[in-house]
Amino acid sequence: MNTATIPVPASGLSFTDLYEHDGLRRVDALFLQRLLECDAALHAALIEARTQPDALAPKQESELLIALAPHVDDYVAWLFGIEREVAALSARHLELAPIFGVKRNFVQRKAMHKIKADEAERLDGDSLARTLEALIGEPLTELSFSRHVVAWQQDENANAEALALALQYAGWAAQSAAGKQKHRAGVLFKAPHKLDPLHLVPAVVEEAHGFPSYRAADDKLRLRQGFKLTDPGTDLTGALDQANYCIWCHEQGKDSCSKGLREKGATGRGEASFKKSVFGVTLAGCPLDEKISEFHKTKTQGHAIGALAIITIDNPMCAATGHRICNDCMKACIYQKQEPVDIPQAETRTLKDVLELPWGFEIYGLLTRWNALNLRTPYAKAPTGKRVLIAGMGPAGFSLAHYLMNDGHTVVGVDGLKIEPLAPEVSGVGPGGVRVPFRPIRDIAELHEPLDSRVMAGFGGVAEYGITVRWDKNFLKIVRLLIERRSRF
Repeated sequence: MNTATIPVPASGLSFTDLYEHDGLRRVDALFLQRLLECDAALHAALIEARTQPDALAPKQESELLIALAPHVDDYVAWLFGIEREVAALSARHLELAPIFGVKRNFVQRKAMHKIKADEAERLDGDSLARTLEALIGEPLTELSFSRHVVAWQQDENANAEALALALQYAGWAAQSAAGKQKHRAGVLFKAPHKLDPLHLVPAVVEEAHGFPSYRAADDKLRLRQGFKLTDPGTDLTGALDQANYCIWCHEQGKDSCSKGLREKGATGRGEASFKKSVFGVTLAGCPLDEKISEFHKTKTQGHAIGALAIITIDNPMCAATGHRICNDCMKACIYQKQEPVDIPQAETRTLKDVLELPWGFEIYGLLTRWNALNLRTPYAKAPTGKRVLIAGMGPAGFSLAHYLMNDGHTVVGVDGLKIEPLAPEVSGVGPGGVRVPFRPIRDIAELHEPLDSRVMAGFGGVAEYGITVRWDKNFLKIVRLLIERRSRF
């Protein structure tokens, strides 16, 4: 087994320690020691919270987790020797921040109110763009536009002419047909649309044959080619756009995406406590009670690993949720009359951002076995000697396996499908089920297979978690390795 790469030698830990109870206990002790040296008050608050986690009010717990998230970033970056890469990822988050403030305060609240669609159609967007480019001295992008608007707003009187030009361009880009087309792939010059529950899917109506027919607009078509992935999901800008669109309502105790949209005065978790959609769907929010608002806020602060740590408190198998898989959180979002926050996109992008770091898979895996933010089970418990058989390795089966192993039990999983073996040096399982040494995975691309050529591995249930080509089934291999590498499985 390759133990010379991670963790860093200064930790005194070996790679094997990241997978076993005694080693995980040492991982946690080392985190606590570093936290004590850095912030004694926060260390004391964490120790007290772990001692009596149920004594914390929800808002107190949220504030504690968000305060700890930067320390998780720093510790994991040090542990894996990737401080430079984590700092660069954080910098990319913060570099994009001007877009979202300008979108909310300048584009939506000023330009779109002052310049209506008919006026926007009369504006010469190309001419405005050329004038702005000459003024700012660089190509006009959503980020360069936002950065300069923020700078000009520091002295609005001195920059009145520049701001007037920017306002006109923003109005044209957001309200005219040509502007919308030019910026269709961006996020800056857009506003949430109102929801019509009876017309949720936009369609083009044609009467060419004497009767109405409906089809998707050309720019909405996603052509399928065999089993190739047709939807790669959003990028970092798109995820941060959604995280900033969220109003972080855990601060007011109204995080309905997580806890459900309640009837006024209702208490408890019974179905009658929650509102229903116009289609009769109970708006109970995330079935895992994932701390969505908290991870969004942490993500906007540039703490990618900390944000993932918050997600994995309640949803350690988040590689099997998120974009194209679940949307109960969106249905119960506080925005009920306009498009909701696309929480699944933000969740999956947060996972990808960490996976794409050096040793990203190992970092994600570690957070499912040790998580400083998990006040109740910060690391996997000692072996109990109990053995459990799980029939079916679909989402319920592999999730149950994870929780049972973290509680110290040994698990055997069986499935009706033939589960194809993985390479022993990656999975830790040789021929006949014999445990063999496995090596750390530095680059997540090593686990990636094109969906149109991969062989069905049999793991994941429902013919491998459905047949959609819009969801990346490489996540199934990630989930499988999270549990198959563990000696108790």
